Amino acid sequence: MTVLPADGLSLAADFPDPSHDQWQSLVEGVLRKSGKDVTGTAAEEALSTELGDGLTARPLYTSDDTSADPGFPGFVPFVRGGRATGNTVAGWDVRQHHALPDPVRLNEALLGDLENGVTSLWLAVGGPGGVPVSGLARSLDGVYLDLAPVVLDAGDALDPAVRALLALHETRGVAKEAVRGSLGADPLGWTARTGTEPDLTAALHWAQVCRHEYPGLRALTVDALPYHEAGGSAAEELGLSLATGVAYLRALTAAGLSAEEACRQLEFRYAATADQFLTIAKLRAARQLWARVAEVCGARAAGAQHQHAVTSSVMMTRRDPWVNMLRTTLACLGAGVGGADSVTVLPFDHALGLPDAFARRIARNTSTILMEESHLARVIDPAGGSWYVERLTDELATAAWSFFQEVERAGGQAAALRSGMVGERIAATWAARSRDLARRKEPVTGVSEFPNLDERSVEREPAPAVPSAGGLPKVRRDEAFETLRARSDRHLAATGSRPKVFLAALGPAAVHTARASFAANLFRAGGFEPVHEPASVDASTAAGAFTAGGAAIACLCSSDALYAQQADAVAGELRSAGAEQVFLAGRPGEYSGVDTYVFAGCDVVAVLSSALDRMGVA
Repeated sequence: MTVLPADGLSLAADFPDPSHDQWQSLVEGVLRKSGKDVTGTAAEEALSTELGDGLTARPLYTSDDTSADPGFPGFVPFVRGGRATGNTVAGWDVRQHHALPDPVRLNEALLGDLENGVTSLWLAVGGPGGVPVSGLARSLDGVYLDLAPVVLDAGDALDPAVRALLALHETRGVAKEAVRGSLGADPLGWTARTGTEPDLTAALHWAQVCRHEYPGLRALTVDALPYHEAGGSAAEELGLSLATGVAYLRALTAAGLSAEEACRQLEFRYAATADQFLTIAKLRAARQLWARVAEVCGARAAGAQHQHAVTSSVMMTRRDPWVNMLRTTLACLGAGVGGADSVTVLPFDHALGLPDAFARRIARNTSTILMEESHLARVIDPAGGSWYVERLTDELATAAWSFFQEVERAGGQAAALRSGMVGERIAATWAARSRDLARRKEPVTGVSEFPNLDERSVEREPAPAVPSAGGLPKVRRDEAFETLRARSDRHLAATGSRPKVFLAALGPAAVHTARASFAANLFRAGGFEPVHEPASVDASTAAGAFTAGGAAIACLCSSDALYAQQADAVAGELRSAGAEQVFLAGRPGEYSGVDTYVFAGCDVVAVLSSALDRMGVA
């Protein structure tokens, strides 16, 4: 929109439109000042970010970055949302997840959530972490089932759980046409989690029941969380959800449902991460891809995917868990802007055990604040028209479709799970991502970056132990660093102090501060306590300062120029004072007495694991 002043002239009239070449020239100048002498497209590539799946986020997008026409909200291909009004009428459904085996405690938690903004309930039923089927009625005591839809997460207890839930609706006089929610049947997802053979018998039976008796109830869930939680990428998550959805369509139509009826029995569940743009693009791409599947199946009118977004458990950390509030806020924002119909925000203490009332309150209020105070739901497809988002949606959809075709060529989702193809592909993806995490190319705030060794631990009641199921693993971004910090904690408990590293800073503060700060941050990520006293040392004072500091290892911190003058001598003095290992903060060089170099992009986990090993820290 052009803004016109009172005289009717454009405010930009006297300013020429800058060209892409002009922008690139300015970028080259800035990069030269930072020591990178690159020109042309290499300058733009230097500022680009790899997103995985062969995708790259560039620093600048313009109208030249065209993508497929996303259509209109509520119309095929549903990129811009499954409903013409989006979430503008009532916002998205705030769906809280509960996994408590005690019906009385579960009931208290459910009523508390419903009284304070939650609009639907997602219940774990059966198994070690869920409420027993026999306790379902007590758990839902006082819940108005005609107002609060229930979504089941029952695993292999599906059949008795559904019977108990529907009987409860009938007992309370809820008309069958008024029943809402989802039965959560997902036999292929259960196979992914447990490694057992899929059995679609119960799912198909309940789909028939829902089709004929409960028009507002969905029987099946296409849950992509097992693949995300095993370390899969966004395209892999999408591709496997498509393969699962297609498998269910085949089974449902073979059981007598039409393609349109089969589509209406499905709900799709995806992970929302702190990369809000990737989350937005993933949800938009998922709708686009499923619309294509529905069109090919002859169910074009029923191709609007019903989406449930859940904030990622992979990104949740055990150290400094308060930062998880920021992560889940970004994830919820991405889910809402991306057009999810229902959103579950995991409590910030999710990785520590059973969430308390405060954590559940923060989780549900995240959606409330974004809808009621930030007004995210008042705009239909707020990301629509963004050159970056539209291009990313298109590229992600292409990558996901390619992987979906691989799975189909392998015989479909069940065959791909059975053969190990899915597990191997996801394991390779996670291995590559783990290397980036270890090198801090993907930093984790509070864990691999800016860790606080003095933080007060957050204690929670342990969640019920779930035995190893034999399916896909569950991973976390903080795993490797959590292992290092746990070793440091054990050393603290046994000796009264943490492993220490002496920072041997050379020269004045203006020279050594940058690398000393870098080194301190790096070593804290492994549970090492940096000792930086005195502020600066030389060959005559290094040995005494090291001994007084009580450290077992040391790290030289200064400029390359001072390293050339003093590093050999200072390293020798540290050695003579008993340093078991001498590090240098900077790129590898030829300095005598230096064992290891730490620098941006080095394998931090390997370096710190080796240091703890040499110090005998178990």
